[in-house]
Amino acid sequence: MSATAAPALIGIAKLASQGHALTQKRRVEYRSLPTRKWLNRCTSERVPFDWTINPYRGCEFGCKYCYARYTHEFMERRDPAAFETEIYAKEWDAAGFAEELRHVQEGQTIALGTATDPYQPAERNQNLTRRVVESLQKAWGLRIYLTTKSDLAARDVDLWMKIAQRNQVSITMTVTTTDRGLARLLEPYAPRPDLRLEAVKTLSGAGLKVAVMASPVLPLITDSEENLNQVALCAKAAGARSFGAHVLFLKPCAARVFFPFLEDQFPHLVARYRANYREEAFLHGSYPGRIRSMVQEIRERHGLAGRDFEEMPAGPQLRLF
Repeated sequence: MSATAAPALIGIAKLASQGHALTQKRRVEYRSLPTRKWLNRCTSERVPFDWTINPYRGCEFGCKYCYARYTHEFMERRDPAAFETEIYAKEWDAAGFAEELRHVQEGQTIALGTATDPYQPAERNQNLTRRVVESLQKAWGLRIYLTTKSDLAARDVDLWMKIAQRNQVSITMTVTTTDRGLARLLEPYAPRPDLRLEAVKTLSGAGLKVAVMASPVLPLITDSEENLNQVALCAKAAGARSFGAHVLFLKPCAARVFFPFLEDQFPHLVARYRANYREEAFLHGSYPGRIRSMVQEIRERHGLAGRDFEEMPAGPQLRLF
């Protein structure tokens, strides 16, 4: 190998290089991704899932705070913007998925959409999430969680109803704010908050267990009681059973996009964010505790439950906002 030759690609980066172009829009390119496995074993202590499924790599919603941008680095895509402009659709293998599903034991948990949104725009044409959901109809005795911020989830309400007859199904819709203008700044290509809440109404109206999460709570931007209460109020009206919210955690990959966004839209907050997130991605101390208490009070006010796995352990007293 010469001194200037690029190192050989391995793992997911090699698979990504073997994919082919599917289609292209004005700002987004779609590519296929050869896939060895669809079900990923989860061993993280931070989340209670046994298995995760992400039909896509990358997400074109462009949320300024997204923690999952680092996943594109595994494919040697170092530009954080590539996460929202280069979307990889995994190559579907119905027989292979069915074989993997046989290894999931009764009582275990499968989470769909833990890193990228399974109902992002690519799904309208690729239908990978629908194929997964169709296959999950064969499952029995599992706990299956869906997380999305897309109203497209309501398209598959008939399938989710069938799955719920044999499994415990919980659907979470993310709504950080009901303010359309603010949502467009924070999540520029995601469906409007009112469309998401309409999907909650459709899904809950079908008898499905639906939660609304106002995560992440952005300090000094979406952390007011007025904002969180309004999200919970609309969630309750749409038939959601649960409500929750977590304070923003800012991984370095997300900070590379989030801080330029702050400098452009909220320049007066830049110094405070840099001071609070200088040493660690998670905030500790009285601020997240205050947000937890506020969220609990809002739940009680509207008769909403919390999700049994949503609380993060409290950390030491380090920094305050």
